[in-house]
Amino acid sequence: MIDVSEAAVRRRTQGVARPDDDLGRLQALDARMLWAALTEPGDGVAGALVGALGAREALELVLHRRGSERLMERCGLDAAAAHAAVRRWRARAGDAPHAVSAAQRAGVRVLTPEAGPWPARLDDLGPHAPLCLWVRGEVSAVVAPAATVALVGARAATSYGEHVVAELAAELGRGGASIVSGGAYGIDGMAHRAALAAGAVTVAWLAGGVDRAYPAGHRALLDQVVASGGALVGEAPCGAAPTKWRFLARNRLIAAGSDATVVVEAGWRSGSLNTAGHAAALGRPLGAVPGPITSATSAGCHRLLREYAAQCITSADDVRELIGWRSTPADPGSSADTLSRVQESLSGRAARTPEELARRSGLDIDAVESALGLLVLDGAARRVGDGWCAPAR
Repeated sequence: MIDVSEAAVRRRTQGVARPDDDLGRLQALDARMLWAALTEPGDGVAGALVGALGAREALELVLHRRGSERLMERCGLDAAAAHAAVRRWRARAGDAPHAVSAAQRAGVRVLTPEAGPWPARLDDLGPHAPLCLWVRGEVSAVVAPAATVALVGARAATSYGEHVVAELAAELGRGGASIVSGGAYGIDGMAHRAALAAGAVTVAWLAGGVDRAYPAGHRALLDQVVASGGALVGEAPCGAAPTKWRFLARNRLIAAGSDATVVVEAGWRSGSLNTAGHAAALGRPLGAVPGPITSATSAGCHRLLREYAAQCITSADDVRELIGWRSTPADPGSSADTLSRVQESLSGRAARTPEELARRSGLDIDAVESALGLLVLDGAARRVGDGWCAPAR
């Protein structure tokens, strides 16, 4: 993990021979941070070069204009491709200092494979693995979760899809799994909200810089992810804008960084199918939630079940089986019956405390509080003072 504090950046820049020259300043920064600024996410040519030479030697090769012969030799490129790669990297040579200063202002930390903790799952991407990661929040949420499940799906989600993902995220989160998604509207946002309501750790992989809230309407949600012990993480440097191709590149990280990927709701051409394709290519367990055959927002899930041999997911127990966790049927908090028992214990006239609801439903207080969070998301409960009521009719 690299220190990007102001003092550390100042230490790195001491002794630079040409302080007014962008190239001179860049040499004083960590090589992998620089590579992140020079390249687009998933640049396999850069990944192969860094893998062969090491980040610093590869950086000198590119920035000091020693020619492209070694680049061609190491990466097996023809002359035109090698020169094109060098040209596109050098064009961004002045961007790295801005990325580092933006990271310092936002309290962002940088992870690299050589320094400190690193999520080893990502190494399965080979030369397309990220050169470094920019993390806002708890590094442990990214590096060492007990189990990680990606719940992804349509932005234009239906009430059915939102209900299903909320139940899956809450039940899996209560069982100790970390819930991963992409921070977008629809299924992604509901997965994060339900995990937070259940007191679970959740991680959002972003397509742009982690210092930029995207979508802007999820700024408060993303801040809550960080405040609750989760993290925002990405491979694009701070200040980078999310773009269509960066979303597609980001999807490979969601798949590679998770023990399993579950597509909850997706249209025929949904970007979630791109994530599922990466999971399948990596040999990661893949699941899909079926929906009505008349629903266009479930057509992609049915396609995964038919063409990708995805496992049919109808409950959190199915996901536990997908990742090799044993089910816990004796735990009433993991039963779909929990929500109805708590809902039936609510009054439409008088607010009832969680303790009173626990007595009436026969559940423990933790299960009641988790269920209340889901019922609020579903519009089936409302908070009144220190208690909870059924929604007004």
